[in-house]
Amino acid sequence: MTATTIEEQENALKRKIKKRIKDEMWERNDMKQRELAEMIGEGESQTNRAINGESSPKSKTIRNKIFTLFNITDL
Repeated sequence: MTATTIEEQENALKRKIKKRIKDEMWERNDMKQRELAEMIGEGESQTNRAINGESSPKSKTIRNKIFTLFNITDL
């Protein structure tokens, strides 16, 4: 498998995660990222980075909080 293919797969997964989170937010009366950040006890900027696929340990933790809040068990 080439690096490009791996990068493409990673980017596709990031887009899929972002879309799923945004869809869940929309279903909750068009929830804003600020509201989501407050609900999970995180900063708005860090929450935004997590939604957009940043790979830091903090972003992974935030995504897990979001998945738990929205009961996301699969993509």
